Amino acid sequence: MTRSKTGIRKKSAAKGDLFIISAPSGAGKTTLSNKLSAKYPMLKHSVSYTTRVPRIGEKNNIHYTFISRNKFQSMIKKDAFAEWAVVHGNLYGTSTKRLTELRNKGYSVLLDIDTQGAMQLKRKITDAVFIFILPPSMKVLSERLKGRRSDMTDDIKRRLKNAKKEVQSYRDYDYVVVNDDISKTLKELESIIISSGLKTDKVDSAVIKAL
Repeated sequence: MTRSKTGIRKKSAAKGDLFIISAPSGAGKTTLSNKLSAKYPMLKHSVSYTTRVPRIGEKNNIHYTFISRNKFQSMIKKDAFAEWAVVHGNLYGTSTKRLTELRNKGYSVLLDIDTQGAMQLKRKITDAVFIFILPPSMKVLSERLKGRRSDMTDDIKRRLKNAKKEVQSYRDYDYVVVNDDISKTLKELESIIISSGLKTDKVDSAVIKAL
């Protein structure tokens, strides 16, 4: 039995865990996911594919893999996605190949995806941990979206309208975290990730027998 740099105890050569994080646009799920994966080398933030235009400062294959709608449709036909969905008029998807390769190498994976994609994966993957991040209020969410200065006014209105629907999905998740303070939220997410690695099915029975 080994203890990784995440503090997660698991069997040697065990498949990595899968953590799925969803939240309304602007609630901070991508920022939180990036901070977690930067802190823990064995926790990888899976890069999703999307057809939307990159925002200022976003880099291809780091924030997202940006592709054309035709390319995305081609990947759908090839069954290349573990999940995919239309979000705010753009297509987003998780590569089955990327997800499988990371987990088989022993990495735990963070996916920050919308509620549609999360529910697709919930029907397919039984051992994933589902986390929903809420903003402190819709007013705060609106201020965060406006503060990004990367979305048009109509786009912000659409995202806020969708957010009111998305928050109703929180009951479908294992954990709910309110992102009112990023330091506190990170600690709460870390506690979820570490506790998942301490479950009894992660323990190597051979070690127990040797006690």
